Amino acid sequence: MNLTPHFTLDELTASETAERNGWDNSPNEQELENLKRLADFLEQVKVVMGGKPIMISSGLRTKKVNDAVGSKDTSQHRIGCAADFKVPGMTPDEVVRKIIASGIGYDQVISEFGRWVHISVPNSVDTPPRKQALIIDKAGTRQFT
Repeated sequence: MNLTPHFTLDELTASETAERNGWDNSPNEQELENLKRLADFLEQVKVVMGGKPIMISSGLRTKKVNDAVGSKDTSQHRIGCAADFKVPGMTPDEVVRKIIASGIGYDQVISEFGRWVHISVPNSVDTPPRKQALIIDKAGTRQFT
């Protein structure tokens, strides 16, 4: 099912952890609405990246999947408001810099371990984006500079 022209429900709910364990990683009604907002936002990210592919590695995570990957219950992945991705030919830091410079309304954008980018939309349509830019690596979590 296409959520937007370039993003599908399957890619935003795909999980190797769920698949390997035979777990369901399907969204409930509210999570599906959040995934639609996230997909709409990812279309903006794609434009900012000059139309390059956005390769999603993680989107929605049910509690069981989220627990299995060692993430916190407060993760925006739990409610369908976050995605981890790569852009071929660009480093995560380059992607984050372009997103920050674009002025689009991200909630969080995080360069994680120099390997991928985490991006999120606010948890509800009524909440303004925090525009929080971070780096997470073995040295810890800090502001992106």
